[in-house]
Amino acid sequence: MKTFRTQRPVPFSPRQMFDLVADVDQYPRFLPLCEGMVVRSRQPQADGTEVLIADMTMGYKAIRETISSRVTLEPELPRVRVTYLSGPFSRMENEWTFTPTPAGCIVKFYIAYEVRNPLLGYLVSQVFDRAFKRFAAAFEARAHDVYGSRHGVSIGQVAPSRS
Repeated sequence: MKTFRTQRPVPFSPRQMFDLVADVDQYPRFLPLCEGMVVRSRQPQADGTEVLIADMTMGYKAIRETISSRVTLEPELPRVRVTYLSGPFSRMENEWTFTPTPAGCIVKFYIAYEVRNPLLGYLVSQVFDRAFKRFAAAFEARAHDVYGSRHGVSIGQVAPSRS
């Protein structure tokens, strides 16, 4: 199973970054490879969380795949957990967490995935590895667009690791 982790300090609050990641409808506007997003259902839970069922269409050159996922939004933690339902993977999971700091927060992103078809897996891993490195930067740039720039410059850094 391929994994990717990154953490990035940003000059925005955990709640601001949570809200940005939770706004999945906006992903096609700024997220690399995301060509479409359809939220099929939204279910508020008694514990204050919300569960979405969403289909994200990813594309790169001639490859197009739709990934269906259960997205659990946990604003009190704050955390976003994504569980794979269907698509080209045999398994996929990812998680976003947001830890407060005096200057904003640390955004942590983790994803693990395994593609069913070995050939597609090879192609996907080449594209996804590059895209994941750009995801955190894309969310930070989106935060600057939505919330403005409190500090004028980005303080983020990508720290990828593979298992």
